[in-house]
Amino acid sequence: MSWFLDPEKIKEAISNSRAAGIKVAVLDSGVEISHPALAGLVLADDLAISDEGPKIRVVPGDGKDVFGHGTAVAGVVRQFAPEAKIGSIRVLGSQNTSRTAVIARAAQEALDRGYQVINCSFGCGVVRQVLQYKSWVDEAYLKGAHVIAACNNEDFTKPEWPAYFASVISVNMARTDDDSVFYYKRGTLVEFAAKGVDVKVLWSGKGEKCVTGSSFAAPRLAALVARILSVFPNASPLEMKAALHVLAKPWEREIAAANVLST
Repeated sequence: MSWFLDPEKIKEAISNSRAAGIKVAVLDSGVEISHPALAGLVLADDLAISDEGPKIRVVPGDGKDVFGHGTAVAGVVRQFAPEAKIGSIRVLGSQNTSRTAVIARAAQEALDRGYQVINCSFGCGVVRQVLQYKSWVDEAYLKGAHVIAACNNEDFTKPEWPAYFASVISVNMARTDDDSVFYYKRGTLVEFAAKGVDVKVLWSGKGEKCVTGSSFAAPRLAALVARILSVFPNASPLEMKAALHVLAKPWEREIAAANVLST
């Protein structure tokens, strides 16, 4: 039996792994590196994608989070993959918004720098921009990089990208207090769900915040993928999905968040 279809091998990999040697790119609003809960964290990269002026440029991130969201996501990754090498690439601004071209440049930067996991706790629902997302998502697939993305927080069936590509590990929020489980919902492009309702996360300003959203469920799967990759570094995106299908609990109506409008 292949490793990715053997639950015991996967569970052993997860339990024995702290994600050492795996690079996780957090495409978000930056990371407040001075946050006391992130003491000792040295970012593998701290970059920002600037679209001020005529050209999109890569500039230093300066250890700043301009909204708070990225610090929350990075905190989740570090909590569940404590030895992963986290890189921050700022794509979201002070209003927690971005441009597709900025995100594409950030994703390309992550791929060029050898990140094995790319966390995207955002989504774009503009259909005419889909091919701009497909370009770098396809490149990630060909390079064996794993893209994890959050889904729409109002209706998980509403198409948003990159979550709505089949090669992406797409994650919804679940109403659960259990940090150790995640769920698989068959027949949807947003296949997985993890704790993301009323969760306490780090936030900029050296604080914490209680939040709800798929943004905070996605990095839990990103951390889990990083832990598996540290044991099985050559696992392809398709193999990883197969592993997660085997490991996940079946989706239950009881854990549905408000954005699941029907069973």
